[in-house]
Amino acid sequence: MRLLDGNKIRIARSELARDINRRIVLNLVRKNQPISRADLSRQSGLQRSTVSIIIDELIAQNLIVEGGFNEQLPRGRKPIFLHLNSQRLGVIGINVRPQVTNMALSDLDGNFLLQESFPTPADSAQFVDRVGARILELVKRFNHLAIEGVGVSLPGRVDVQSQRLVFAPNLGWRLEDLKERLESITGFAVELENEANVCALAEYWFGKQASGVNNLIAVAVSEGIGVGMVLNGQLVRGPAGLAGEFGHVAIANGGPRCACGNHGCWEVYASNSAALRWYRENRKASDGSSGESAMDELPVTADFDDLLSLAEHGNPEASQAIEKMAHHLGEGLAMLVTGLAPDVIVVVGEVTRAWEQVGPIIQKVIQQRSFTHAATRIVASGPAPLPRLRGIIALVLQKRFGAPVYS
Repeated sequence: MRLLDGNKIRIARSELARDINRRIVLNLVRKNQPISRADLSRQSGLQRSTVSIIIDELIAQNLIVEGGFNEQLPRGRKPIFLHLNSQRLGVIGINVRPQVTNMALSDLDGNFLLQESFPTPADSAQFVDRVGARILELVKRFNHLAIEGVGVSLPGRVDVQSQRLVFAPNLGWRLEDLKERLESITGFAVELENEANVCALAEYWFGKQASGVNNLIAVAVSEGIGVGMVLNGQLVRGPAGLAGEFGHVAIANGGPRCACGNHGCWEVYASNSAALRWYRENRKASDGSSGESAMDELPVTADFDDLLSLAEHGNPEASQAIEKMAHHLGEGLAMLVTGLAPDVIVVVGEVTRAWEQVGPIIQKVIQQRSFTHAATRIVASGPAPLPRLRGIIALVLQKRFGAPVYS
């Protein structure tokens, strides 16, 4: 049961009721398309006349289209099916990471019409100029689409009220108003969100492994570690948008210094960057050298994918590094299982490529460290960019499909 805040209660006026009914119908179409008006009425509990009024409005707004009949019905008037208007409406999603930025154009069903990537610019001004210009190029190329909005996933936290990037230690940008500047260049509404939050949204909206659950956690493992939480069916951001920074909780006293300024943070032990550090330490120890020849198999410029490839080819130091990373991932996940007891935790990132090796280690550590008997499933998500891009698409779409916000 959610408690009512007496200071924030508002009367449910007829406009709000209509908006809620409209979103219920729109979501039923999204999840069950193709679907008829009669089935919408049965599933929603709304009168047929109310459903017809709502559908007519959604058709007029180009959100829904009619098309196709149920040819299997033996006789009588055949119902016309309804679908989301994926041919006319699109969303642009942008996933920013310290080394690479991914862009995608998606339809309303979350299907990608285009994907591309480029090196992340060194500062936010270059990023805004490059991304803004590319968005305008995409709009010209796909001029049959009406763009619903632009979503940007960031490796940091965004203030809920100001929509400014306020905490991004691994990105190295000055904390500026990206939203306002991108909106000025493109003319579209821009939404900014933390990468772990969008991964949680992706699983909640599109994921099959978390289907039907109301309590899930997404752990985004990359250069750092981010945690996004959907609890009781709501994305948890906290009053300023900073909730969920478990990657910067210290798990060891006097550990390595983190980019945030703290020492011994979870991400300095269990991130991609940590695994690369473990590998180089292993090579240096096994070679007994100054470390220069130890880099022969994995150059200084190598990334985590290179380390995974070494491990897949039987390199013992690479395998040991990934196993150590997995052990420390398990330590942090045990904390989440014990403290929050979600239905499912979804691990997102390149590390899922080695899940056969990593998964059992994580499960063993959780069993050793969490004794609450919480029945939390630990699962791996798909390729690293996809959850972030799908989640940022969901972030933009929830303005139409999610619960209405009113004051």
